[in-house]
Amino acid sequence: MNRIKEVLEEKGIKQTWLAEKLGKSYNMVNGYVKNRQQPRLEVLNEIADILNVDIKDLIVSNKVK
Repeated sequence: MNRIKEVLEEKGIKQTWLAEKLGKSYNMVNGYVKNRQQPRLEVLNEIADILNVDIKDLIVSNKVK
C-alpha cells in the first residue's frame, strides 16, 4: 500500500495536477491514490521527486509492530 493520497492532501495538491506532471492519465493516478494498483518503483520515485518528499514517505510499512 502507499500513502500518495495522504501526501497529496497534506500538500493541498490535486490528483489531476499530479497526473499532468507524471504524464499519466487521471484514472491511472486515481488507481494509485485509492490503492487499487501500485506504481512501479520508478514511478513511485518520480512521484516522490514531484512532491518533494522522500520515497519512504509514500510507502506504508507492513512490518508488525
